[in-house]
Amino acid sequence: MNELQAILEGFESSQKSGEMTFLATVVKTQGSTYRRSGAKMLMTNTGRTIGTISAGCLEKDVFEHTQQRMPDGEPIVVSYDSTASEDILWGFGLGCNGIVQVLIERLERKSTPNAIAFIQECFHKKHLGIIATVFAFEGAVKVKLGSRLLLYPDGKIITDIKDANLIQSLLADSQAAFANQKSRVNNYQLPLGSVEVFIEVIQPPTPLVIFGAGYDAIPVAQFAQALGWDVTVVDCRANEATKARFPIACDVILTQREIVKQVFIDVNTVAVVMTHNYLDDLEILKTLLPSPARYIGVLGPKARTERLLEDLGSQGIIYTTEQLTRLHGPIGIDIGADTPEEIAIAIIAEIQAVLTNRNGNFLRNRNQPIHQCYESNSNLLPTT
Repeated sequence: MNELQAILEGFESSQKSGEMTFLATVVKTQGSTYRRSGAKMLMTNTGRTIGTISAGCLEKDVFEHTQQRMPDGEPIVVSYDSTASEDILWGFGLGCNGIVQVLIERLERKSTPNAIAFIQECFHKKHLGIIATVFAFEGAVKVKLGSRLLLYPDGKIITDIKDANLIQSLLADSQAAFANQKSRVNNYQLPLGSVEVFIEVIQPPTPLVIFGAGYDAIPVAQFAQALGWDVTVVDCRANEATKARFPIACDVILTQREIVKQVFIDVNTVAVVMTHNYLDDLEILKTLLPSPARYIGVLGPKARTERLLEDLGSQGIIYTTEQLTRLHGPIGIDIGADTPEEIAIAIIAEIQAVLTNRNGNFLRNRNQPIHQCYESNSNLLPTT
């Protein structure tokens, strides 16, 4: 379970127990910070917290704001500047040399638009979504702090923003974020002022399909689930005892024929082939390579993977260069892995690198910022 999934479960629990619930979201950062825009923390009036927005420096202070500055339940934004010398005096000691802006809001199940309900729907229906949230404004603009626009995959929107020009621009930028799957911060210049908006991409859990149910597949499933991925295990030997070996949250499919046809594969799917059976792997790759799967990893030495491709070629099956670039064999990054657990770490790390378009190198060798830099644009809106 990842942090956001834990927050969703915590919100459901708080509603059942009647607790007052608050959500803190990092909406903008500048310079070096521990967490980036989109980091969230759930808080209840009883002092329970789930998730983090820093390395532990800001959480207590943010909670205090829910107790002292939000008597009417209206959202607030709190800024923390660790580039200033006052940081030490405040006692935060962030040590990151950056600026963090945090939106704090009280959660209500019946509010519209409802960001938490929207995220729950994205996770449940396994689709992308966009949340555009106003976190700052200047002048006589017709928006409120915390106003939102929610964008669904079919183009449907839900919003409480009244300015038609702002809605039009937000929709265009949200659709762009949907296409490139990158969150961003935008500043919109209106005739009577300006509005700053965090456009956040909500990613559903990564679907991982593991073909093979040997004991070395167990840590792969466990590590993937720790990241909140949606794991399906396909047992090509159809052994009923398999279900007892894997975490209860795994979807286990027992099959001996038409292995891949029983699994849904889309552009977000990552697949690991570790059946330890050459003929099974041959059948699986025959269907996986032409599929839209984002990542295909094959366990075993390079020569074995090359032989699999040669045998497929002898059957008259030809694959494009683009399809073959998604094939990783041997699977995993080079960390000297030997045990099943070490190999599983190497596999999961490689998949994570592919998902984030990184190369899996040492961070000390990286000349660019460690975290994704959210783009920030300033858009001048037309006068109505």
